Amino acid sequence: MRNQILRRLDDWFEPVTRRLANKLILTFTIIIVLVVSSLTFISYSMLRRESVNSSIASTDNNLLLVGRNFDSYLKGIEQLSLPQISYDEFNYALLYETQDYASKMYLESYLKNLYFSRSDLETIYLYILKEHKYYWVTKENYNITVRVAEHPSIENLPWYKSALGSPSNRSYQSLLGAGDGGAALRSPADYPVHPGRSFMGYHRLFRSIVTREPEAVLSLYFNSSGANEILKDIPFSTGQHLLLLGPDNAPFIVDDKGFYNHSVQSGLLSSLNRGEGRFVLEDSGEKYLVIANTGSAQGWKLVKPIPYRMIYEAATTTRRWSLIIGLLFLAMSIVLTGVISTRITRPLKDLSLQMRRFGQGSFNAEAKVKGRDEIAYLSMHFNKMVKKTNELINERFKLKIAEKNAVLKALEAEINPHFLYNALQAISTRALKNGSADIVEMVDNLALTLRYCVSGRETVTAREELKHIERYLALQKARFGSRMQVAYDWDESLMELSMPKLALQTLVENAIKHGLERISSPITITISARPEGGTAAITVHDDGPGISPERLEQVRLALRKSWEAHGEMEPDGSGGGIGLRNLDMRLKLLYGEEAGLEIESGPDGTVMSMKLPIGGVTRA
Repeated sequence: MRNQILRRLDDWFEPVTRRLANKLILTFTIIIVLVVSSLTFISYSMLRRESVNSSIASTDNNLLLVGRNFDSYLKGIEQLSLPQISYDEFNYALLYETQDYASKMYLESYLKNLYFSRSDLETIYLYILKEHKYYWVTKENYNITVRVAEHPSIENLPWYKSALGSPSNRSYQSLLGAGDGGAALRSPADYPVHPGRSFMGYHRLFRSIVTREPEAVLSLYFNSSGANEILKDIPFSTGQHLLLLGPDNAPFIVDDKGFYNHSVQSGLLSSLNRGEGRFVLEDSGEKYLVIANTGSAQGWKLVKPIPYRMIYEAATTTRRWSLIIGLLFLAMSIVLTGVISTRITRPLKDLSLQMRRFGQGSFNAEAKVKGRDEIAYLSMHFNKMVKKTNELINERFKLKIAEKNAVLKALEAEINPHFLYNALQAISTRALKNGSADIVEMVDNLALTLRYCVSGRETVTAREELKHIERYLALQKARFGSRMQVAYDWDESLMELSMPKLALQTLVENAIKHGLERISSPITITISARPEGGTAAITVHDDGPGISPERLEQVRLALRKSWEAHGEMEPDGSGGGIGLRNLDMRLKLLYGEEAGLEIESGPDGTVMSMKLPIGGVTRA
């Protein structure tokens, strides 16, 4: 069995260790992994222990300080509940409040003053045991009102029994309610206190000086503002919890009721009853370090469960950084080993690089041939293959270029006869009408136009094209007279823009065809150009009747056809719009698929636009 395992390991490592570089990389990797793992484990264990001790010490000191402040808070409540100097007058008023109106007013005044003495008091009840009624002080519409109401006997209420049996004649009542941590169920005989507004009730039992029998109970209900002001001094982070428990472990303030219920089921109260100040608690798969402080005065408990994952956060961060540093050292060793092994395997890497370049389309790749070994033999034959491939590609490329140039010439030839026909028609019309000498000017314009068309250049400057358009429109002026108005808005910085010859004329011809030739009213043709980033936006706009939606869709469909489909008829069979399609094909051949025409038409006229690269290199 052992021999089989060793044989399988050898079979697995054999491809990895075939090269010297791989052997060095593997050796350095194993050493660094062992060192980093050992250091990380040791430092992580030490930091975990230090983190726990630090958390315990800091939390203990903090809870002790806050606990003392809370004891002072409770002592203030106890002092508030006792009549200070006028205890005899207060006791007299309790005895004769039903008979003496002044005694009743004394009690009401006393309760009002008591209510105004603290901002965290929500409600005050003064229950007269023999009369089965209570004085009730609360705030209604910003007015302090003292009311008197009949009430059932409170002698069976848990908090009354607790105060009756207390040597201090007092008891505390939690208002979290049943199901929120095990507090006693509220009896129908209890006071109508809103639990959402008060968190604690303090009950003070008053006895007769002579008989020591209970005469009345003063109940003070506090909101949590005062307690929260004290508890805010306890550092509190997401994931931690804070509990304030009474002397009998009744919950008064809990930040998460669900957590408290689960922790009770996990043994929180039993650990507190045993007097444990620190213990471990597990809740819903989370492990907590619970630190408790019990007040020396009355036995109130501040409990703070802290997740161990937060205590170990610093140690975890250190471990993470240790691993990162180890990986950096590992990477450095791999780089160093790679540099050394490169001198041995450089010829093979050079051949691999040239083959990769060749596969990505770089046909000038050539591997260096050194020596007479197998790598030199492969490099030599690779160079021969690249040379042969280049010869075949060049032949194919030349054929494709010749084919495209022929298409360009054919497209220009389709445009010129149409223009020549219109120009001659204009000259004939003017000659028949006037027979004047300005025909000479028209003939000159025609001659210059024809010379421009057959100049043989593929591209011209915008200045030359605009000059040609002026001569062309002078000829068209003879046909349409004052009905044709022309406006120019050409940015001066674009005068030397390189553009296809006759491109602008094609757009102007289309504006005349779909505008002037269709109606008899005057039409304005606006020729404009402006820079937009690295391109020039050239537009020809006419305010004619526009193109019908059906015809506009046919023209757009024709423009979307590839140049190989040139020569096919339009969807309606008329062959119209061929000039625009030819221009669109020329733009794509000269500038690539990103160039082309865009046409918009509506009741306000037609706008034809094209975008050309500023200073871009055109295709040969």
